[in-house]
Amino acid sequence: MYPSVKTVTPKEDYILYITFNNNESGILDMKPYLAFGIFKRIENYNNFRNVRVAFDTIEWSSVGVDLDPEFVYQKCKKVSTHSALAADKGHQSH
Repeated sequence: MYPSVKTVTPKEDYILYITFNNNESGILDMKPYLAFGIFKRIENYNNFRNVRVAFDTIEWSSVGVDLDPEFVYQKCKKVSTHSALAADKGHQSH
């Protein structure tokens, strides 16, 4: 079983900053996926920014896109707690 998403914060350039319930944090770059299938719905940056936590993963409910929690955890580039705090300073999670 994979950790649940605790918070998600959209950043510039289609980057998501994600924290998990096991106290790990990571950066998920969504750019490589934007040209494929359902992910084309979040190519519009305004749509992309409307990401939120849903159950144990993330979703863009306004456009009908969600991610498998295993995918989110495996694809996140893990960052240290110190780096994560610096990256998230002053930002609200959605």
